[in-house]
Amino acid sequence: MKFNNAYFINGSAYAGKSTMIKLLAEKYNGICCEENYHDALLPELDKAEFPCLTYTRDLEDWHDFIRRSPEEYEAWIDGVTKECEILELRILSELCEKEKDKKIFVDTNICTDTLKEIAEYSHVLIMLAPPQMSVDRFFERPDKEKQFLYRLIMEEKDPEKAMENYRQGLMRINSQQRYDRLLNSGFNVIIRDGSKNIEQTLQAAERAFGLI
Repeated sequence: MKFNNAYFINGSAYAGKSTMIKLLAEKYNGICCEENYHDALLPELDKAEFPCLTYTRDLEDWHDFIRRSPEEYEAWIDGVTKECEILELRILSELCEKEKDKKIFVDTNICTDTLKEIAEYSHVLIMLAPPQMSVDRFFERPDKEKQFLYRLIMEEKDPEKAMENYRQGLMRINSQQRYDRLLNSGFNVIIRDGSKNIEQTLQAAERAFGLI
């Protein structure tokens, strides 16, 4: 099935995906599927079928979340990504059919191999930030989730050690190898390097999607 009225942005952390999705939806009177829009289905998920997504849903002590080893964190992120794809496809199959006359802009976890099957080339954009930027500026974001994690780390007996452990996990999921895989996916790419302001980036995204 092709999602003909959906426009997907995948990529790395701190690349501006969320901002672009919102701006595009606003400009084109479209529907915005923001980061983690699949969370609407989280309460009903079966733990056996979605062990990674339900891990945080059922977590009793969030300090356990930030105490995991970098290897455990990476494995969990990869598992979450796969499970999110299942839910996104479920949601979008209904939404695209229901809102045929609307453009739907999606901040997505769907992998590039799947995107090649469900979307036209011009309906997929990859946005990337330098891997080290994605790590170094992770906690600069004002959103509640990032600041909540930061507070948890600061509450540890050895905050410096806890922060380094978490940073090592971030480095694994923002590795050069993962960056290169997205860069060479075959889709249009926008790299956040400071050379474009928001308006210029929006225009670049519009051109990539064939909207202008």
